[in-house]
Amino acid sequence: MGSTVVRMGKKRKRKSNYGLWIIVLLLFVLAVGYLQARAVFSPVDQAGAEEQVNVVVPKNSSTAYIAGQLESEGLVHSALAFRLYARYHHIDGQFKPGSYQLNPAMTLDEINGQLIKGPDETIKITVPEGFTVAQVAGMLEQNGITGKDDFLRLTDSEWNYPYLKDIAAENNRLEGYLYPDTYHVSPVTSPEKLVQMMLDRFNTVIEEQNYIKQAADRDLTLHQAVIIASMVEREARVAGDRARIAGVIFNRLAIGMPLQLDATIQYVLETPKEVLLYKDLEVDSPYNTYKYPGLPPGPIACPGWPSLQAVIEPEEHDFLYYVAKPDGSHAFSRTLQEHNNNINKYQGQN
Repeated sequence: MGSTVVRMGKKRKRKSNYGLWIIVLLLFVLAVGYLQARAVFSPVDQAGAEEQVNVVVPKNSSTAYIAGQLESEGLVHSALAFRLYARYHHIDGQFKPGSYQLNPAMTLDEINGQLIKGPDETIKITVPEGFTVAQVAGMLEQNGITGKDDFLRLTDSEWNYPYLKDIAAENNRLEGYLYPDTYHVSPVTSPEKLVQMMLDRFNTVIEEQNYIKQAADRDLTLHQAVIIASMVEREARVAGDRARIAGVIFNRLAIGMPLQLDATIQYVLETPKEVLLYKDLEVDSPYNTYKYPGLPPGPIACPGWPSLQAVIEPEEHDFLYYVAKPDGSHAFSRTLQEHNNNINKYQGQN
């Protein structure tokens, strides 16, 4: 009996040691898992509060799409962790569209809370000089402000502004009149209000500058002045060239010479090109200033004040031609021979 008791004690000891190792291993796995989970769910950068990242959540975005955005912007460690967090807390699908300012120091709790609450009350939207109406609409949609199609429909309709009364209601009716500026809007700002804000700003500028009279002093209607300003805006790449390019346009108009501006061709192409081909110059459109003399029927972009000013204060000179140089400025010439020399000199460098 004694020897039997001893053998059983050894087995119990071995079993006891084995069980202890299992417990230690489980505790180790749990500890590692806890630390990994803590790392995944912790802020990406505790010291990154000053690094503001703009995140746009389009309407009807899925949690998976938002999670991918946040991971790619370096705001969460793992898109999967974000999705699991949202599902566990029953907030999947509750995120509001709009433009958010987030930072890498935010926790998952804070990021999710902000996305559920919605964007800040005020969103800053900057309309760049030279944007077309279509580009403005696309930018607003990308920032979660309004749908592109909804905005474009409004820009083709009637608006009660004196300076628009002689412009027919048609496609791109407001081209040239959505004033480039920075606007402060809210996530619930209607597309009608957005259009009104830009038209009001244009109205303020032309009234403050007495622009209609200054255009009339050059025998131009406001619409003609805006058309020329839009071409200057799209043709000029450096500020110092605006007034000089405006002078070239006036010089060509004065002698009945076709304007032959590449920017007007780019306006009617489905996809703008870095370099136009000869066949592009044959496109059948009233905006084709290679084919049709005089001004195109409407503006080709929304000009800012510097380009509008260049039209009423053009540089007086006798240049008829210009060609782009590698630095973005232009070389101007008086004769076709000089122009061709400049083409050979500069276009090979581009």
